[in-house]
Amino acid sequence: MNKILDLLCGLLSGIALFAIMALTFFDVLGRKFASNSIPGSLELTELLMVVVIFGALPLVSRRGEHVEFDSLDPFLPHWVRRAQAVLVHLFCGALLLGLAWLMWRTGTQFAVNGETTAQLHLAKAPFIYGMAVLCGVTGLVHLALLREPPPERLEGEGAAL
Repeated sequence: MNKILDLLCGLLSGIALFAIMALTFFDVLGRKFASNSIPGSLELTELLMVVVIFGALPLVSRRGEHVEFDSLDPFLPHWVRRAQAVLVHLFCGALLLGLAWLMWRTGTQFAVNGETTAQLHLAKAPFIYGMAVLCGVTGLVHLALLREPPPERLEGEGAAL
């Protein structure tokens, strides 16, 4: 299951990031040499950033690559770190599943109202539905991580602040 998640979310984020790069490249070329930028390039970049961020969120959560404050971890007993990990995963899982539900409702409202982007008139609902699905997947990832022990970090490793 992890391989499928890595493949799908990685491809989704990677393709969107490549599209942002290509769009920016051609937009700059157009402005420099043709004195004309790509219409709606900022809008497209914003939508693609949503895809990059929410597409990578399940992977970041599964791999435990969030920025964290772990300066006290070496001084805490294992059972405290385990309890902390359980609480964090429960809280994050519940919060992300709740957020997914709210986003799905918002996507439905946007679809009913026919909400579109300002310049290109692209429907917003598919992007909000995608955000909802990826938030839900991330919430399930956190709940799946409940059964795993907290990772043991080597000295100097991690993102201590």
